Amino acid sequence: VQAAVQRVKGSISIQTKPGQGTTFLLCVPLTLAIIRAMLFRAGDKLYALPLESVQEIARVSEAEIHQVDHREVRRLRDQVLPLARLAAPQPSSNGKPRRLYALVISGAEHKFGLVVDSLVGEEELVIKPLDETLVGSPLVSGASLLGDGAVVLILNVAEVEKLGRAHCPVAMPAGSAPQALEARA
Repeated sequence: VQAAVQRVKGSISIQTKPGQGTTFLLCVPLTLAIIRAMLFRAGDKLYALPLESVQEIARVSEAEIHQVDHREVRRLRDQVLPLARLAAPQPSSNGKPRRLYALVISGAEHKFGLVVDSLVGEEELVIKPLDETLVGSPLVSGASLLGDGAVVLILNVAEVEKLGRAHCPVAMPAGSAPQALEARA
């Protein structure tokens, strides 16, 4: 076990207290953290959210989104669901209202919907931490490489929730696109 942990640049420590027992502490780098995630597209970018934070997925059209106090909302069953976006709304190419998805996220303080253009699916991702010089946004907690070489940004749910409470739409800062990551990879 010790050799395996050291191969991945981790450490192991052992503490023994006579008559009380022994504690083995295994520490592995964050780069080995694996999460089950929901992959989706917002605009032309690929993102992921930990699946445990997604309470449900609702279909939504632009026609069902309303403005209340300069804020986008949608009625979901008997509740008014505040909405947040990662990309600006795109016009429909065929004149019909675009069909979108709202990932309903139940955060620590409230529930809101993250409007996305399309769902890619669920996948287990290995989280790679990012240097702040690469992505200077608190919205992004890490990245992962998919089997086809595509880079997916993993969103920080707590920060997305903060922006979901704000009175303006969510916007990704410039330079935080996956293309910037691919160029440096």
